[in-house]
Amino acid sequence: MTKPLLLSAIVVLSALFVARWLRAARDGSHGPWRWPTPVQLLIGVVVNFFDTLGIGSLATTTTAFKALRMVPDQQLPGTMIVGLTLAVATQALIFITTVQIDTTLLALMIGTALAGGWLGAGVVARLPRRPIQAGMGLALLVAALFMVLSQLGRMPSGGAALSLSGAPLLLALGVNFVLGALIMVGIGNYGPTFVLLSTLGMDPRAAFPIMMGSGAFAALLGALRFLKAGSFSLQPAVGLTLGGIPAVLVAGLLVKSMPIATLRWIVVVVVTYAALVMLRSAVTAEANAS
Repeated sequence: MTKPLLLSAIVVLSALFVARWLRAARDGSHGPWRWPTPVQLLIGVVVNFFDTLGIGSLATTTTAFKALRMVPDQQLPGTMIVGLTLAVATQALIFITTVQIDTTLLALMIGTALAGGWLGAGVVARLPRRPIQAGMGLALLVAALFMVLSQLGRMPSGGAALSLSGAPLLLALGVNFVLGALIMVGIGNYGPTFVLLSTLGMDPRAAFPIMMGSGAFAALLGALRFLKAGSFSLQPAVGLTLGGIPAVLVAGLLVKSMPIATLRWIVVVVVTYAALVMLRSAVTAEANAS
């Protein structure tokens, strides 16, 4: 019963978001309606395809928009959240529907991520961001190394469990609460979630409905706030959406059909990528501060 409730909640919030977005587009408060350019559609395709594989889309979208000077800096967060939300919701619907996972665990993990974002954001926002990024980046690199050794048969490989109980469950929920809070300061949770669940012996596929479900609820709630504030650029956001949803459908089929060994190598790539992005952000922040 939990899974239908989660899916229904995503559909209802998505419908509310679409209705609010159409109303905002009709009233002309964000400028005249214009179809997205081919480049904007291509950005939507690329970032959402790799997001569905677990790479994440915020860093790649930020890089593309900044390189092309497509969106003013003050509108960048809102444009990304509004434009990527329906693609993330599509990911959640695909993976929650098709990936086998204990539904109670799924609901608890989504709940703790949202609670972390809501309750922990104020605390985390006061912490120095650069040491957090540097520490998590180094930890993820070490985790990626251990994953490579496991794939090469030099260490025990990850498990195939679809649920957790007892102390591992409590640990997973506690860590996910912290990850939810870190999302609020721009630190992605995909790489850490892969490491967390793999370390606890779960099937890597189980990470996808957890990641995408948490992301969908957080994005839908955030997008409604950005729509109300009007702090986004309409045309690039539409490009992210129209390019993103078909890309998600294609990538979702790939993930579902991949052999587990191949998927584990993709997890290694994702975790390494997340580590390098965090370390780069930490170095950039230090350079800007000096």
